[in-house]
Amino acid sequence: MTSKTVLISGAGVAGPTVAYWLARDGFAPTIVERAAGQRSSGNPVDIRGPAFPVAERMGLLPQLRAAATATTGFAFVDGQGRRRSRVDLSVNRVTEVEVPRADLAAIITDALAGNAELIYGDSISALTQDGSGVDVIFERGAPRRFDLVIGADGQHSMVRKLAWGPETEFVRHCGLYVATLPVERELNPTTDVLLHGMPGRLASVHPVRGDGSIAAFIWRSEPVPGYDYHDTVQHKGIVEQAYTGGGWIVPELIERVRDAGDIYFDAVSQVKLDTWSQGRIGLLGDAASSVSLFGEGSSMAMAGAYTLARTLAEHRNDLGQGLKAYEYEHRKIIAPKQNGLAMAARFMVPATRFGVALRDNGARLITRWQRLKAGAR
Repeated sequence: MTSKTVLISGAGVAGPTVAYWLARDGFAPTIVERAAGQRSSGNPVDIRGPAFPVAERMGLLPQLRAAATATTGFAFVDGQGRRRSRVDLSVNRVTEVEVPRADLAAIITDALAGNAELIYGDSISALTQDGSGVDVIFERGAPRRFDLVIGADGQHSMVRKLAWGPETEFVRHCGLYVATLPVERELNPTTDVLLHGMPGRLASVHPVRGDGSIAAFIWRSEPVPGYDYHDTVQHKGIVEQAYTGGGWIVPELIERVRDAGDIYFDAVSQVKLDTWSQGRIGLLGDAASSVSLFGEGSSMAMAGAYTLARTLAEHRNDLGQGLKAYEYEHRKIIAPKQNGLAMAARFMVPATRFGVALRDNGARLITRWQRLKAGAR
């Protein structure tokens, strides 16, 4: 029996995960990625909930634990670096793990071990489907035909744009931007995530294993006029302008931004669609249902990828029905995740000095509760 061919756009977390499981089920997956290779930037992410057993079935837990950040808490610091409050991270290391997103993507991709075709430095430019397959035109490579196309290419998905329409119809800006980049461990030699809040702005340094850390900037902003999510020079300028005059080690972090070869930068947005499939074209991960910076996006991507591969295998002779079955199952998990953004944003990035003080005092109350709870045991 000839293997069903599946083109997956995007080599982040969702794409390689669904490719892994499709290959296990006898499909022939191909991944196409616009970038020239795996990215080095990206914030730490949690693998937990429905994603944890997926990682376990893939045999990835030893590699994930070796790459884990192993942070012990997060602490809010003032402009002079003095700790104002701290919250202990009571993480269940048995059933969840936190890793840098770039490491997660690399570990999953390595697990493919030659069972999927990987094409870097190219992108889809046109899709034409009929009842038996999808004709694909690439920006650089020769045209090809596949039985199925999956867009796992993020909130700015090219697959979604080609099959559904412009992203302005489906992507809602949530009033925040985020930028992250790797920095040296000396900027935060502790095992706590250090956070410095200013009205409408938050800067942090997140320790990871080895000699590195990850700096993150999250700030409130209306949509930036002329924003181009491919323009790294523009991104650096936006971050520098947003954080001019910042305290703590913000000036040093801005220097790292100027010198960085690669930074992750994007608007915090939600993607909402009436349907995640059009015939033999489907969407996965942020391309279908971005749950924003605070919504466990990587865990949801892995869980959705596993569900999608399973339903496609169950409906091998009707792939369109397999896409619909996946959507029916996964929407029930995603919907609640998309509802908590506003509250999380207000807590993490208050708009006023009063809000910053209220957040820090709230963190102190959490710490006191944790101590009381520990003392009662």
